[in-house]
Amino acid sequence: MSDANGRDDESHSTVRNVVLVVLDTARAKSVGMQSLPTDRPASGPARAGTGAAPGGRTASNDGSADTHPMPTLSRLAEDGTAFENAFATAPWTLPSHASFFTGTYPSEHGTHGGHTYLDDELRTLPEAFGDAGFQTVGVSNNTWITEEFGFDRGFEHLRKGWQYIQSDADMGAVVRGEDLREKVAATRNRLFDGNPFVNAANILYSELLQPAGDDGSDRSVGWIADWLTSRTDDRPFFLFCNFIEPHVRYDPPPEYAERYLPEGASYEAATAIRQDPRAYDCEDYDISDHEFALLRGLYRAALAYVDHQLGRLRAALEAADEWEDTLFVVCGDHGEHIGEHGFFGHQYNLYDTLLNVPLVCHGGPFTDGGRRRDLVQLLDLPATLLETAGVDDSELSEQSSSRSLHPDSTAASRDAVFAEYVAPQPSIDRLEARFGEIPDRVRAFDRRLRAVRTADYKYVRGDDGFERLHRVRTDPFERTDISDAEPARVRTLRRRLEDRFEPLAEADASDELEMREGTKERLADLGYL
Repeated sequence: MSDANGRDDESHSTVRNVVLVVLDTARAKSVGMQSLPTDRPASGPARAGTGAAPGGRTASNDGSADTHPMPTLSRLAEDGTAFENAFATAPWTLPSHASFFTGTYPSEHGTHGGHTYLDDELRTLPEAFGDAGFQTVGVSNNTWITEEFGFDRGFEHLRKGWQYIQSDADMGAVVRGEDLREKVAATRNRLFDGNPFVNAANILYSELLQPAGDDGSDRSVGWIADWLTSRTDDRPFFLFCNFIEPHVRYDPPPEYAERYLPEGASYEAATAIRQDPRAYDCEDYDISDHEFALLRGLYRAALAYVDHQLGRLRAALEAADEWEDTLFVVCGDHGEHIGEHGFFGHQYNLYDTLLNVPLVCHGGPFTDGGRRRDLVQLLDLPATLLETAGVDDSELSEQSSSRSLHPDSTAASRDAVFAEYVAPQPSIDRLEARFGEIPDRVRAFDRRLRAVRTADYKYVRGDDGFERLHRVRTDPFERTDISDAEPARVRTLRRRLEDRFEPLAEADASDELEMREGTKERLADLGYL
């Protein structure tokens, strides 16, 4: 039974509010939860306990002994439920967010590098919560997740976290200036794009007042804390947050970087390394093994910093007396390559380094849930969040491939997960326009990819005939292609892909949204353009 607002009055849920936090570019490999010792007894065939006091020395998933970078997330996992085998449907922000907003795969929602807008016909998670009587608020620190690309639907308020004063004009070009001359030139060119007083305030904040190493999470959490304490609305709320600190450019505060850089390395040397993934792909410059080690240290430090902000967000919910009534979900939207497989960034392939992400649920039925090792997808979030909050939304359910992860759910568990890379981002044409002649290796990335992964095997196929097969149980880093040795397995998994999707064909013609100049500049700064 559902009430007039779509809430199930006989639900087994005990939560009132739902908070979904996305740690942009957080990969499971570096979060470190899997490496913690365990002292809790197993709970069911797909679970095992968590333990170990967070913050202790562990063998890091990056291959070295290190301080655990995310003690707040570790505590949430210990007290809630950690999903060790959670996978994104796509290796980058736009299609991944579209999947867990709609419960559909990239080829179904159609939001990708060649079509950068979330179509209006699809029902979204914020719309479902809003129509069920929830107050819906979002704070995004990633330019893709804004009204410009269709992600505002269902939100009563979607805030741009990187701006001091909310504005359509983006002063990112000023922030990126390499010296005073460039900053002055960018200010002159951009100041009158919109309200010059608002733009001046945003420039002043970013140049003089923004905390060192922060890309918006500090101010975002502060705004959320103020909102929680000042709100007079008695409705339950759905709160969405995207924190972008782990994304290129890795520039954590020095006091965090010093804890994670290799012994003897300096913060100045690490942050001086050029961080331009597309230029690296196109062999415009090289990064040594030592430099990649420094970059991995900066990346882990950025995770540690955003974990601190995660702790502040929890404290804000506790101070507002909302924590005990809240389902608190934390995930990464995709992972990152920092030298693995010869890549830097998160484009052009479907390795687990990009697809395996952290996922932790805390509150209500997920309290003391231990570790679950079953295969799950981020597109399972809509069904999970709605069931746990007691919301029945038939329109979203009918369009969706989402399966609830609620412990009492009757949904069948997955024996495989799927991912797609529908179109290169940026396109090969854009790379040629920027760099001129590009390596054949990069030109080969101009293809559509799909992957299916079981507990034992991973199969990847491209629309150009490319294919790889890995036995991930014994080759977790996907280093050895065994497709020639196991043709029967290839045929079986190829059929799985074709059963899930249509047979691979050429990617659709480009239908890319024309972006504002300020947006283009910010996305270029993030390595997308």
